[in-house]
Amino acid sequence: MAEGSRLEADRAALIAHYDLDAGGFATLDQITDFAAALCEAPIALVSIVEADRQRFLARTGVDVEETPRDLSFCAHAMLDDAIFIVPDASLDPRFADNALVTGAPRIRFYAGAPLVDGDGMPLGAVSVVDDKPRAGLTDVQRQGLSLLARQVMLELEGRRRDREMITRQARDAQAVADSDRMFRTLADTMPQMVWSALPDGYNDYFNARWYEFTGVAQGITDGEGWSAMFHPEDQPLAWKRWRHSLATGDPYEIEYRMQHHSGDYRWTLGRALPIRDEEGQVVRWIGTCTDINDQILMVEEREVIAHELSHRIKNIFSVISGLIGLSARQHPEIQVAADDLRDRIMALGRAHDFVRPHGPNSHPDQGEGRLWGILDQIFAPYRDSDGARILYSGENPAIDDRSATPLALLFHELATNAAKYGALSEPAGRVHMLVAIDGREIRIDWREEGGPPAVPAMDHGFGSRLMQLSVERQLGGRMTRDWRPEGLSLCLWIPAASMSRSPAGMA
Repeated sequence: MAEGSRLEADRAALIAHYDLDAGGFATLDQITDFAAALCEAPIALVSIVEADRQRFLARTGVDVEETPRDLSFCAHAMLDDAIFIVPDASLDPRFADNALVTGAPRIRFYAGAPLVDGDGMPLGAVSVVDDKPRAGLTDVQRQGLSLLARQVMLELEGRRRDREMITRQARDAQAVADSDRMFRTLADTMPQMVWSALPDGYNDYFNARWYEFTGVAQGITDGEGWSAMFHPEDQPLAWKRWRHSLATGDPYEIEYRMQHHSGDYRWTLGRALPIRDEEGQVVRWIGTCTDINDQILMVEEREVIAHELSHRIKNIFSVISGLIGLSARQHPEIQVAADDLRDRIMALGRAHDFVRPHGPNSHPDQGEGRLWGILDQIFAPYRDSDGARILYSGENPAIDDRSATPLALLFHELATNAAKYGALSEPAGRVHMLVAIDGREIRIDWREEGGPPAVPAMDHGFGSRLMQLSVERQLGGRMTRDWRPEGLSLCLWIPAASMSRSPAGMA
């Protein structure tokens, strides 16, 4: 595209932004009246030069509203940096044959100040015309005509800004309407009940699923009417948490019982998040209510089954211990082995009892789900009148049902050996345990003091193999032992992931 064609295309696009067809140029009429008086000319014009014509936005002393562009004096004036003056058009070769010169209004004198936008784009001119030749304009007239041209551009730029603002507002309003329509359509397709609230908590929208679930008429639950749908016992907590979220902007989440259209109350999960503006201020809340009644009933049924299964497993441990005791009485020669086996079975029973599902009245007194809690269970037989003889300090990592069994067997074996051969075989003997986090591992130091000198094991008996199986194979850890004169020193490194499936296993 040639440079001239590109310029004309740009000019046409710019002129379109001024919305010239809307009319309303009373201020410009005043400007042409003043220009005619200032320059003592019978005709004054505000012209916009378009591709095929020049349009008169305001005129004084002439009735026509436009002329063809090829007759336009202003098309020349708008390209000049200063005021464009033609003293006698009939003598000027550029205009001598112009129909506006040879015919009405028989232009002889022309003076035009260019209209140029802020980016330097020429648009037209403010001009004065006389049917008599003139030498030119006085300095005051030149200055005045230039000022009037700038005033015209201010008027046009203001008109363009107003039009753009109106267009933008209309576009924004349409976008909001489209967004609202899309939101409502999306909300009505969701299985959850969806609602929204103003920053002060006034509920102003509920989707179709809400009315389907509650069975109430539209508008009944607007404002604070929603709370009446909740069980009376759940309303105080729901209000407390909602007011906290409104005051702080924190997410809202709560489980409450909501009245179904059948009249029954069903458990529902309520959630809401704030929508914030660019400055971080909450402008709206969007929330959902999800029917979780069936899931809660399912969880309760699973808990009943889990409690029943756990109770039966505990009974199995008791039966096995009883059978071992009965066999030992009938065969005294296996009494020692039977006692060891029964103790190990009882240790497993304690571990199971510690990590099994509990009801509200059967929870362990303390340490639930933590290492020290199960150690309290395992080491309970080794307390004396002065209190515990196995003392532990440091971290208290989480454990679960996967690690409870090998840990119970391991520490039962250590405590049993300490009672038979080590520190706990002497009244003054003690065991100190230090639990620490070592990278991604849990390190446990077992140090015996106050007992007889430790004697290295000459062979690997069942107890040693059991400890190795528990640490290395079941827990994926490693173990070192040091038989010191003051007592056995044992170090364990167990991966935190083996102690508990929970990410909080190292907490």
